[in-house]
Amino acid sequence: MTTPAYALTDSWTMTRRELARWQRHPVGVVVNLVFPVMLLLMFGYLVGGGRGVSGAYLDFLVPGMLALTMAFGLEGTMVAVTQDLDKGVIDRFRSMPMANGAVLVGRSAADMLQSALGLAVLLAVAAALGWRAQGGAAGFLAAVGLLLLFRFAMLWIGIHLALVAGKPELVQAVQILVWPVGFLSNAFAAPESMPDWLGTVVQWNPMSQTATAVRDLFGSPGGEPGHVWAAVAWPLALLAVFFPLAVRRFARLSR
Repeated sequence: MTTPAYALTDSWTMTRRELARWQRHPVGVVVNLVFPVMLLLMFGYLVGGGRGVSGAYLDFLVPGMLALTMAFGLEGTMVAVTQDLDKGVIDRFRSMPMANGAVLVGRSAADMLQSALGLAVLLAVAAALGWRAQGGAAGFLAAVGLLLLFRFAMLWIGIHLALVAGKPELVQAVQILVWPVGFLSNAFAAPESMPDWLGTVVQWNPMSQTATAVRDLFGSPGGEPGHVWAAVAWPLALLAVFFPLAVRRFARLSR
């Protein structure tokens, strides 16, 4: 087998290992699926309409919640990575004839499968509440692609931070860093309704760029043409930074 074939085989083996955790610990998977639904219901019906939003608030909220879901929920990945580090599992893997980084790729692949499932569940709930995408099939698929791309970038940030933290008990402190990304965004309210300085921060937030582009592709209120390029450029830039950092950090473990 060639080197790429070895890498793919090893990565798939590690992906199956992560998927086996779902069977052993289904509660965590269920919580990750239910939590975004609870947020959607809470902000859609308990908290009420967002400021500065024109049109139906649910139509504005759903794309923002989809983007927020792709930013949140990294603690499961971070805890799994730090537990493997803390228990010496990764050291044992590194002693085997395995492609460097296959453990991380397997972890990310399993997380992306769960993210896609969570996205499907949230879209189904939104449809049950009456939300509909108005941008056509091509726009719908492009929006889903942007959401998963953003998730993939956030995932590798989480993997790198987990390798830096090293201990499961430090994950909570590191996870707090994700919250500003989620709430300093246009997920719940339009930037135009905020103070100028805050609105500027919100507009430059990578998650806001994804949410705005997704709203445009869905034909929802708050969408603006021309944001798709930023919704692609931001995740690619984050991946260009954090993917090699994570792989390099992994390669240097136990040296």
